[in-house]
Amino acid sequence: MCNNKSGCGNCVADILKVILVLQQNACPEGCLDSCDRPMLGGGTNCLMCNTRPVMLYTCCGNGVPWSMPTTKDVTTACTTAGTTCSSVFRVEKVEGNCATFRVLQDNPDPNSLNPYIATSSFFTMDLDCCCVCRCLSDTYVDCV
Repeated sequence: MCNNKSGCGNCVADILKVILVLQQNACPEGCLDSCDRPMLGGGTNCLMCNTRPVMLYTCCGNGVPWSMPTTKDVTTACTTAGTTCSSVFRVEKVEGNCATFRVLQDNPDPNSLNPYIATSSFFTMDLDCCCVCRCLSDTYVDCV
């Protein structure tokens, strides 16, 4: 473990930087199935993928994925009954060890080939608090 933060890298931050570049330059080719595979893949239900959805786990989260409300309503918290929250995100920006994410919501249209829809809910996380980044299948998200 590195105690000198200025000399430490953050593997989650590094992976999210790669994902951000890939999303900005999305190409429909298949590769190895890992978070930092070199291109966003197109699958049978996705002609052109523009998002590599991720789930985040914090160091003190006891194995429960980080979740955020799908709305910007400041009175909403994921611990409130009836609140719509999601634990699936799209990386939008990475600066140093901080990343800004867009909350993705399950697509309510059962006939859609795209599993998520974009929300207008964003959050920024200090990646020193994040210990795991789980990548989901590349997909297309409208309006991002």
